[in-house]
Amino acid sequence: MSTVPTGRVQPLRPGDPAQLGRYELTGRLGEGGMGLVYLAKDPAGKPVAVKVIRDDLAGDTEFRRRFRGEVVRAQQVPPFCTAEVLDADPDFEPPYLVVEYVDGPSLGEVVRDRGPLSAGNLHGLAIGVAAALTAIHGAGIIHRDLKPSNVLLAPGSPKVIDFGIARPVDAGTTHTRTDQLVGTVAYMAPERFSVGSSRALTPAADVFAWGAVVAYAGTGRVPFGADTVAEMALRIMNEPADLEGLPAGLGELVGAALAKDPADRPTARELLERLTSGAATAVPAGPPLVRGSTVAAPPPPPLPPVRPRRWLVPALSAVLAAGLTAAVLLVTSTVTLPHRAAGTGSPTATRESPSAAPGTSGPASPSASPSVPASPPASPRPGGTVPAGLDLVHRDPLTAPGLWRKVDDPVNKATCDFSPAGLTVTTQSAGVYRCPGPDDLLGDTAVWVTVTLLTPDTCASIWFRFAVAGGGYALRICANTWYLVKHGSPTPSALTTINTFPVAPMAVGTPVRVGVTMVATTIRIYRDGAQINAWTSRDFIAGKVTVGLFEVDPAVAQFQARFADIDLWGQGV
Repeated sequence: MSTVPTGRVQPLRPGDPAQLGRYELTGRLGEGGMGLVYLAKDPAGKPVAVKVIRDDLAGDTEFRRRFRGEVVRAQQVPPFCTAEVLDADPDFEPPYLVVEYVDGPSLGEVVRDRGPLSAGNLHGLAIGVAAALTAIHGAGIIHRDLKPSNVLLAPGSPKVIDFGIARPVDAGTTHTRTDQLVGTVAYMAPERFSVGSSRALTPAADVFAWGAVVAYAGTGRVPFGADTVAEMALRIMNEPADLEGLPAGLGELVGAALAKDPADRPTARELLERLTSGAATAVPAGPPLVRGSTVAAPPPPPLPPVRPRRWLVPALSAVLAAGLTAAVLLVTSTVTLPHRAAGTGSPTATRESPSAAPGTSGPASPSASPSVPASPPASPRPGGTVPAGLDLVHRDPLTAPGLWRKVDDPVNKATCDFSPAGLTVTTQSAGVYRCPGPDDLLGDTAVWVTVTLLTPDTCASIWFRFAVAGGGYALRICANTWYLVKHGSPTPSALTTINTFPVAPMAVGTPVRVGVTMVATTIRIYRDGAQINAWTSRDFIAGKVTVGLFEVDPAVAQFQARFADIDLWGQGV
């Protein structure tokens, strides 16, 4: 059974329930305007946090609607930056939401007990919270109450919590009545205090809160401190922030985030780019924020501004609205997307969909006759890691038809075409599209290929140990996040994201060398020669390797990526 620190847990009080559904309540973690948060144990004895609507509000239609909205929104945000949603029952009396118990103090507790963060830890915190906001806003969400008590310093990276008062970016209504002000004044943007501003709230309000949180973490003071709430609000609207004591480069970025006009603030994504590209002055590393905790990110090349992408397929909205949530989207999540595949081993493009059996034929233009390139020397290219015992199976620059074939697919509005720069894959709609590649069925495998995202919001993909009928695996490569995806479970057309991990941003037009190795039961992911993730599974299958696009945003007009210099190593079966 997991152990749980008890210093921040309060005992249950008379009237608190002892059990909610399958969960045994053991203590109180906190209380907010919407409800109580309990520490609980699941049936296996693992600690979880259970958020419950207060009894006096559970019968209120508006509050119950907000709770249902919280369940949906919590599932839409990638859990690498928030507490993972484990279960929910909006129809229970009282309704409750079960999330991962984050074993770490809040930023507010750390600053209160230990004082301001060191320069290195402050920079890491700024990166972690900016990354969280980038993901939150990418899911179409405004948090609306970012503050030190809602930033938990978990081992590995800060986690932003409490979406009970968040709302969709494009919502046409507001959860805040004219006599209510939701949030903590010290971290509220100036526009929050204007009449009618709640209907026009934008993600820029969260960016302002980010600036105030980072300023507090670095100085121990709120940047618009005053003796009364009214005076503080006036300072926020009319006076400059007190940023004395912040490192120079970071202080400039915080100042930009605290601009009075929302249009003058950087986006969360721009904050992240500047923090990780060295645009904010580099600072020395300090001791961990908490025991066993580090917050860091490698500096990537700068990324031009790209509009936020949607994280979910609209077809999922009905499932989310129903409040069904034993499965968590994006990490251990299952979805069904259109599969437009040209990877069945022939030059004929095929399309898979939930309503048709995999492999249903569709038309495609004739392609050039395959010409297999001469056998290359059996040595890895620079930056490639090849596990022992694997032999070079194919090496292809992808500059002309050969093992990978040209496809012009008007039905699926997609092409796989070659140039001296490599194989360019283009699609005009969201879904999965695979270009036809070699037919080799491989067990243990290593794949190295240079990937370039050519248009904003594009996600390239490498399929491995893949068989259309039997499923397989894919690495989905997006600008800020990579996903390890499993095909074929529980149905042949289902896609299950089994691991999600943020990466240093990939600039549009900048090539990245991507590697995937699969030996025994372990998949390892590499970027430019450095391992960045690993995953273990017991049900690997043998299958093919190919490349293509893996898109989920139907609002984007065109997706395009290029692949070059692919090395395929393997052990046949």
